[in-house]
Amino acid sequence: MAMAWNAHPRWRLILIGNRDEYHARPAAPLARWRDRNGVIAGRDLQSGGTWLGVSQAGRAAIVTNLRGFGRPDPERASRGALVTDLLAGDGLYADPAHASLMDFNPFNLILIDRVGAHFLTNRPELVRTALTPGLYGLSNGALDAPWAKTLALKAALLGWLTAGANRPELLFDALRQESLPDAGIAPDGPSDAPDEAAPSPIFIRHPIYGTRCSSIVAIDRDGQGQIFERRFDASGEQVGDNAIAFAWPDAD
Repeated sequence: MAMAWNAHPRWRLILIGNRDEYHARPAAPLARWRDRNGVIAGRDLQSGGTWLGVSQAGRAAIVTNLRGFGRPDPERASRGALVTDLLAGDGLYADPAHASLMDFNPFNLILIDRVGAHFLTNRPELVRTALTPGLYGLSNGALDAPWAKTLALKAALLGWLTAGANRPELLFDALRQESLPDAGIAPDGPSDAPDEAAPSPIFIRHPIYGTRCSSIVAIDRDGQGQIFERRFDASGEQVGDNAIAFAWPDAD
């Protein structure tokens, strides 16, 4: 994932990222949710939550798992439920300042609302912190850890911002990179998903565990936004593509 938050005169937020997951895990495409007011996201049909989305109430959020802590405990709450509650602004985990983050398996989460951006994690210790305007990268390690894939995606986003910052859908090219650059460091340990290589590229083409979809969120200074999703099958071929426009209310 790479994000530019309040780092460009036109764009309040540009957020790009891939969802890497087992292909056998069922999911619904990007859509407006009927049962959670204002939420626009894809949906994990196994646990019911989402990995990335926006809401017309003025929020955007993305979650990643966190390497180095072993296989997830199936008895813990779904991390997708945390994202969904934060986007909807209701539910058990709707308040980022007081939500019980230790209910979940290890995660990183970025939440953006009308007035700020926030980073939350629950390992190796509980962290809730505001983010200053800038360019950020996040994978399955620490925030801005200089993994090769993270550096490459941040560089691609920076290049797009400095080359006119038009047509956010062009950033899908950056999300499709299947080779690793020479720069950066390798993760400290293997992935918690046994079928993922330890130093994986931005786009993972694998018949069991790979990139399921690519997402782009683009919101301008007037609060006018679009969220794009491009979906892939187990062979890495594109099988779906859609975009939904939305508007954020003015900041309080």
